[in-house]
Amino acid sequence: MGGGLGNGAGFNVDGVWEAMEQFRSKFEKRTGTGSRVGRGDVRAAVLALLSERAMHGYQIIHEIEERSGGSWKPSPGSVYPTLQLLADEGLIAAEESNGRKTYALTEAGRAQYATAGNDAPWASGDEDDAKRDHTALPKAGFELAQAAAQVGRTGTPEQIKQAVAELEDARRRLYSILAQN
Repeated sequence: MGGGLGNGAGFNVDGVWEAMEQFRSKFEKRTGTGSRVGRGDVRAAVLALLSERAMHGYQIIHEIEERSGGSWKPSPGSVYPTLQLLADEGLIAAEESNGRKTYALTEAGRAQYATAGNDAPWASGDEDDAKRDHTALPKAGFELAQAAAQVGRTGTPEQIKQAVAELEDARRRLYSILAQN
């Protein structure tokens, strides 16, 4: 991505997209964002959310994604079986409302949640915060590369020149962060 970008000539959009895909793939392998979360984590997350209020399945998925800062979005294929299992265990109950099942903790569920500890998987402490911080930087870099590729595809030569200058300035500022130590 470095050689042809500096002068605005020879800009290869396909090469940028290929590099971005390689970067995304490496990012997902390193950070585990492409991997599945354990069943126990989904279970703990569902119990934690339902301890606050009744929700339907897609609300649970959305809340987990939001509270994890976007780093974890469980699939319906992991949430709904967990809801069924918790219902079978008598820890939650489902109520039909407006064509949707809404789930809430039962008394037994509240008792188990209270005795099991109240740590939700997205809020279990410094280690998770460090992991989120670790994944935020590559994600931001990937999003920056997407924006650069968009400018390269649709921008005028002057816009491309401005974008290159901005990227070079950003690179220098990033290195200055490391130099502060």
